[in-house]
Amino acid sequence: MRGSAGGTVGPLNEMTEMHHIRQGQGPPLLLIHGLGGSWRSWWPVLGALAAEREVIAVDLPGFGETPPLIGEVSIRTLADAMTTFLAENNLLGVDAVGSSMAARLVLELARRGGVLGSVVSLDPGGFWDGWQRHAFYSSIWTSVRLVRLLQPIMPALTRHVVTRTLLFAQFSAHPWRLSPQVLLSEMRSYAASLSFDELLRQLAYGETQQGAPLELLEHPVLIGWGRRDRVCFPSQARRAMRLFPEARFHWFNRCGHFPQWDVPEETVRVILAHTGQSMPSNKRATACQKRTVSGEPANAGFSHAS
Repeated sequence: MRGSAGGTVGPLNEMTEMHHIRQGQGPPLLLIHGLGGSWRSWWPVLGALAAEREVIAVDLPGFGETPPLIGEVSIRTLADAMTTFLAENNLLGVDAVGSSMAARLVLELARRGGVLGSVVSLDPGGFWDGWQRHAFYSSIWTSVRLVRLLQPIMPALTRHVVTRTLLFAQFSAHPWRLSPQVLLSEMRSYAASLSFDELLRQLAYGETQQGAPLELLEHPVLIGWGRRDRVCFPSQARRAMRLFPEARFHWFNRCGHFPQWDVPEETVRVILAHTGQSMPSNKRATACQKRTVSGEPANAGFSHAS
């Protein structure tokens, strides 16, 4: 069964299929979009990554061209579905990159073990606390309803610099530079998603993200964060690193919630540099060294990973 852009549709389970596209040659690299998005969320970096790797970009259940799951839609059930998809397509152990909600998803899969290889997690959701949880839910809840209301004029809004800047200021450090085509596709996907509302509620108020204690991770993990992220505030990065103390960390300067949009060239460099690696043999010593970088108290990752 053929997917869009020359891709293939792979079986997920008896209930649904997970639409995906494949581009490029080389070691496989899985790309997973954020809440409301689709495989097209990766357009700004897709070509450059496909020049080095065989890129497999999926539509998660309930998003893009993949039917929704039956029953609960949460990080847990999406992780189960992704594990099934990878197993049935002989992709267990694939390197993976997740954005936003899916950045949390790939961390969950890395924590479980036996599913992914190297992982890059870009601005993961789920590490908020207190008022930040309510701010996330209310702002995204309001945004998606506005997006649905504005669908008839969305082509014009994404085409013009002023309205594009106003509409995407929460997501980008410089929305006026973003591709109107990418943004229009994203907004169409947000409005059409059958699982958006349920997953938003689960992300904000459902099961909290568990961490991976020292020496639990089987493969390298990198967490990246935009310094101007207005969706998952940069202060949440410290909590993420406390829960995943073996992970490396990278700050994206002059960048909002989506590094692949704001700084695509840097994002490609970071992804290619931190996938396809093996975990150091003395993992505990490596993690302890990272926790004392640049005078940062008790947190490994707050240096610029290279």
